[in-house]
Amino acid sequence: MQNWLGMTAADLGRGIADGEIDPVALCDTYLAAIDVHPLRDRIYARVTPERARGEARASSDRAKAGQRRSLLDGVPISWKDLFDTADIGTEAGTKLLEGRVPEVDALVLQNATAAGLVCLGKVHMSELAFSGLGYNPSTGTPPCVNDAGAVPGGSSSGSAASVAFGLAAASIGSDTGGSVRIPAAWNDLVGLKTTHGRLSLEGVVPLALKFDTIGPLCRSVEDAALLTAALEGSKAPDLRGASLKGRRFAIIETAMMEGLRDAPKAAFMKAVARMEAAGAIIEMIEVPAVQEALDVSGILMTCEAYGLWGEVIEAAPEKMYDEILRRFRLGRDSSGADYVASWAKLDAARRAYDVATAGFDAIIAPTSAIMPPNLDRLNSEPDYYVTENLMALRNTRIGNLLGLCGLSLPTGTPSCGLMLQAAPDQDTALLRLGAAVEAVLA
Repeated sequence: MQNWLGMTAADLGRGIADGEIDPVALCDTYLAAIDVHPLRDRIYARVTPERARGEARASSDRAKAGQRRSLLDGVPISWKDLFDTADIGTEAGTKLLEGRVPEVDALVLQNATAAGLVCLGKVHMSELAFSGLGYNPSTGTPPCVNDAGAVPGGSSSGSAASVAFGLAAASIGSDTGGSVRIPAAWNDLVGLKTTHGRLSLEGVVPLALKFDTIGPLCRSVEDAALLTAALEGSKAPDLRGASLKGRRFAIIETAMMEGLRDAPKAAFMKAVARMEAAGAIIEMIEVPAVQEALDVSGILMTCEAYGLWGEVIEAAPEKMYDEILRRFRLGRDSSGADYVASWAKLDAARRAYDVATAGFDAIIAPTSAIMPPNLDRLNSEPDYYVTENLMALRNTRIGNLLGLCGLSLPTGTPSCGLMLQAAPDQDTALLRLGAAVEAVLA
């Protein structure tokens, strides 16, 4: 029982299938760990013990009857506080939505429940998901597992912390500019950004609907595949036999490799060497379309966000953290013509990128160019907050802009992730590549 809190979701599921783990005992173990953890209130916004125990009892009954719904039936996970939960507060990390209680679960939560997953509760996040750092003075800033004085990455900050600190077997987050992959990287987890539109956003508090995606934060690529399948109600792909031999990867020299801090750069180069030793073919290339996409990201993402939230925000701006309010209001000053022109440029950049990278299985880069920033400095130095937030999200944001799927893997160096990005709708192929890379880096 002692090691349950550190096991992968898949291994817990296999333990349930073999009769070695009872879902009720597993659920109670996680709830007890949450209750006594000194950082509980910085990680969980709301714990749902009654729901969790009810779902665990039902899972236990199914296991005894030989009627398990999936490999993850009975596995307890947490949910970012922007997924609607029936009769349970869903406030998206902002005082603007304080007291908001949905009537029905988000569709992905319905699917996960149908697959037998157990909901432990809702975890803290960056306010309205609009920061890659995870600092939220309004509702709570979760810890980073590797640095008590640093932020955990955002916006799925509590998702990463709940798994990294052993308070959930996995967690479900969202990713609009890196919000799954950054906290996964900084807390040594696997984080998957699915292709936009693959997983339903019904019942999910939005940030920028044309860029919002959903994905898991977990302990293995196998977990990521299983969780994604549960969220969409499909069958998980078979990842066995994945190999790097003869696989072609590209490193984009400019944009993604500029300004790297020492630790992420060293961890990345070490990972590249291991991949090459395993038979991967890795080339350095130039893709001007990447910078072209980044050049219009400010207009597109802030206009999307302010267009959705402007009226709500301006009705009570005093309820927001100043830096998040400032970011939203950047979208207030762009014209409709600016927005349309920026989309035309992004569409052209997407086409150019697809042509330039068509011969590669994936693009690789450090997940983040920087290490987790210091919390005290973020609180006291506005310029530091702005520069670190932009640098944290630079590499991941490229995937959202270009419509790619992306996967962050631990490198073995604390808080340094390796990111693989593949073409739209190549999520399954990306997961197989990720499984091969994971085996090499382990």
